[in-house]
Amino acid sequence: MKSTVEQLSPTRVRINVEVPFDELKPNFDRAYRKLASQVRIPGFRPGKAPARVIESRIGRAPILDEVVNEAIPAKYLEAVNAAEVKALGQPDIEVTKLEDGDHLAFTAEVDVRPEITIPAYGEFSVTVDDLELADAEVDEQLDELRARFGTLTGADRPVETGDFVSIDLSATVDGQDVEEAKTSGLSYEVGSGELIEGIDDALVGASAGETKTFKTTLVAGEFAGKEADVAVTVQTVKVRELPAADDDFAQLASEFDTIDELKGDLRERLTRVKKMQQGVQARDKVLDALLETVEVPLPDKVVEAEVESRQHDAVHSFDHDQDKLNEFLATQEKTREEFDAEVLADAEKSVRTQLILDSIAEAEQVSVDDNELTERIIYQAQRFGVSPDEYVQRAQQSGQLGAIFADVRRGKALASVVRQAVVTDASGNKVDLSELFGSVEEPAAEQAPAEETVAAD
Repeated sequence: MKSTVEQLSPTRVRINVEVPFDELKPNFDRAYRKLASQVRIPGFRPGKAPARVIESRIGRAPILDEVVNEAIPAKYLEAVNAAEVKALGQPDIEVTKLEDGDHLAFTAEVDVRPEITIPAYGEFSVTVDDLELADAEVDEQLDELRARFGTLTGADRPVETGDFVSIDLSATVDGQDVEEAKTSGLSYEVGSGELIEGIDDALVGASAGETKTFKTTLVAGEFAGKEADVAVTVQTVKVRELPAADDDFAQLASEFDTIDELKGDLRERLTRVKKMQQGVQARDKVLDALLETVEVPLPDKVVEAEVESRQHDAVHSFDHDQDKLNEFLATQEKTREEFDAEVLADAEKSVRTQLILDSIAEAEQVSVDDNELTERIIYQAQRFGVSPDEYVQRAQQSGQLGAIFADVRRGKALASVVRQAVVTDASGNKVDLSELFGSVEEPAAEQAPAEETVAAD
């Protein structure tokens, strides 16, 4: 087989391939076996007719079609690997010559990863927020812990923010009942914002047995994007009473003997969280610096595929009804043209991010071991509420295992840049993030999930 590569643009190549017929003998053998099992020929058992008999019965053309359709994908991959082409997406293939008994020739145009020049990582300098922890934040954490051990008691007064109410709900759109919005005896914490928009304002001040009405825009279901009239009836009002913040509570709620020890542990935990937040901020700012600094030609087909995927995801939540999506956008005071422009901008940013991090991963020879891949799978499975085995099965069926691997690799690539960048806090102090990202000499064993790593997404 002979192959050559033409550079059509920084992001696209044409691969020219010629395959002599003597290399296609295994393909012809398989084609004859396949067709022999499909064609009934008198005097021969299924699959046992000789090649010349099959050819005389069905002609040469079907055999050549079978051989070409099987051979081209394999020969394309062989040419890509031989030329070390960094192909992206599916190729556009055209058969340019088929001389029976002589050779097969075809071309394959495909997007490729462009050559990207990355500046020295040490040249990147970012500033993150100071690590500050107020006593009020510790007290807030303690109150949340106390709330887990709180008790609900009836309150003979109107609803206040923070109360727990039992409510009945119903809604109509243009006089038509919204069945999925109808419920009774629903327990809800007023002010949590976990139900529909406007319900908290309607509930505050209402008494048991009282019905309040309000308008809201539905964001899902049959009437997504429509304005609904909602009626909420308060059945009961309860208030949560918290246990005293004393040594007895510390012994009940934790492994500590005193409330001071418990508060000290909460402070330490909050400090670690804020340290992690500094790390996330540093990582995102380093990524922004990469995107601002590094020039990346964008492969058109890859961007188109990313746009299509994002648009599909957007309309999916509206039962693939474009009109419902447009109605919802109108409630957000956004035109479809503005939405499409945002999708395109986000898609281009995502593709640029992936290309940059892939180039860094290659330059840094970043590898992904089985433990890292397993950790990501477990993390993703927990996000989607399925078992790791079920998540792997779904990923295999949808062909996403390679994407999971790539995300982990990109996360490690970005971490390698953060390790070498100069990170300071708002007060000018150098921030040590080695606990999160590892040191330059010894990379961290665990990296943040790719959904967080690639902030562009």
